[in-house]
Amino acid sequence: MDQDIRKRILVVDDDESFLRLLTMRLSAAGFTVKSVGSGEQALDELLRFRPHVVVTDLMMDGMDGMALFDEIHHRCPTLPIIILTAHGTINDAVDATKKGVFGFLTKPVDNKALVCQVTQALEICQGVEPEPEDEAEDWRRRIVTQSPVMEDLLNQVAKVARSRASVYIHGESGTGKELLARAIHQASPRREGPFIAVNCSAIPEHLFESELFGHKRGAFTGATQDHPGLFQAADGGTLFLDEIGDMPKMFQVKLLRALQEMAVRPVGSIRTVAVDVRVVSASHVDLTAAVEAGDFREDLYYRLNVVTLKVPPLRERPEDIPLLLDHFLKQVAEAYGSKVKGFSPEALEYLVRYEWPGNVRQLHNLVEQCVALTNTPLIPLSLVQRALSGEAGETTLPPLKEAKRRFEREYLVRLLQITRGNVTHAAQLAKRNRTEFYRLLNRHQLDPREFKY
Repeated sequence: MDQDIRKRILVVDDDESFLRLLTMRLSAAGFTVKSVGSGEQALDELLRFRPHVVVTDLMMDGMDGMALFDEIHHRCPTLPIIILTAHGTINDAVDATKKGVFGFLTKPVDNKALVCQVTQALEICQGVEPEPEDEAEDWRRRIVTQSPVMEDLLNQVAKVARSRASVYIHGESGTGKELLARAIHQASPRREGPFIAVNCSAIPEHLFESELFGHKRGAFTGATQDHPGLFQAADGGTLFLDEIGDMPKMFQVKLLRALQEMAVRPVGSIRTVAVDVRVVSASHVDLTAAVEAGDFREDLYYRLNVVTLKVPPLRERPEDIPLLLDHFLKQVAEAYGSKVKGFSPEALEYLVRYEWPGNVRQLHNLVEQCVALTNTPLIPLSLVQRALSGEAGETTLPPLKEAKRRFEREYLVRLLQITRGNVTHAAQLAKRNRTEFYRLLNRHQLDPREFKY
């Protein structure tokens, strides 16, 4: 069985002899195999090895197979995991597959069954490939990453792009939500159609209907000619509604109807116009909380949120920082005609450790500022500090808003550590109700399951 060298399998078992046997079998089948003896080692290898499939024993000392699955599933939700055990029961298999485990095999493992399950997992993981190889990667060329978290996100993009499902992208400001929306469009069958992006927070409330649905001449004062609107402009392609949480509630019901009927009625017209549009929406605010607060329609939320993609903040993928710095440096230096070569080692170390509250957008702005101001081949630490803090040569206190955010996150982490992930107990200690406490955890992207031990 001739397998592509890129198809990497991570094998986990604390039985050294059985681990060697599994490694030999899968290597002989043509896979690239990395074997480790514990769940903790497997988590370390996720970043370095970046497997396409994980095969793990269930009963292991320390972190067992299901605990490892929970941790991997939290970090990389689409990574297929196959669990092996000599102690398995039907109930174990049912429970495991309900949780999302891809396969469940009992020892002694049949070689053909193992290779068959791994092959099936790879097919599910990779989805259907576009026909031309260069086109397969074209949609993601603008996304610079080597992070397993981002790779998993892009794997989700490749799958959802081929469907007609509406997609909701959630992430902090500056994380690249529009870039991801464009990637969805480019990976979809609609790639030849238009991609229309609109920031909902930038449209005056009284112009929403006209901007999105269009208007007829004479519909209101100043309407001197027919205007087709953004839905019609995006016909056959993708309409990206950024900051959807800022959409006026009065217009939300009209948007819901347009999405249900795939037709819009321009202002001043008595006829509807059919449209074929794939809607991708995004927001940096928690729409679930907005729905609970009554600020966003629940029915519209579920219409838009058929598939949710979460863009991680830059601080959660520090391995991407050097790549992004180099990428933006080349772009900016060329645009400025600068001969700057890079950042000094001290500056680079400082930048990798920085938290980046403004995410990728802030990083790009920093590179542009440093290139504009530097007169040396390597950008020094002092200039980086000046760009980030406003004072050369010294690190100042963070802004009050950022200091509050850091303290709140550290406080929540400490509570979860003390209570071992028990949200009810943690909320009681914080003197907050569970709903409010969950909102705080969601705001800081903290998962209580990570603190259970």
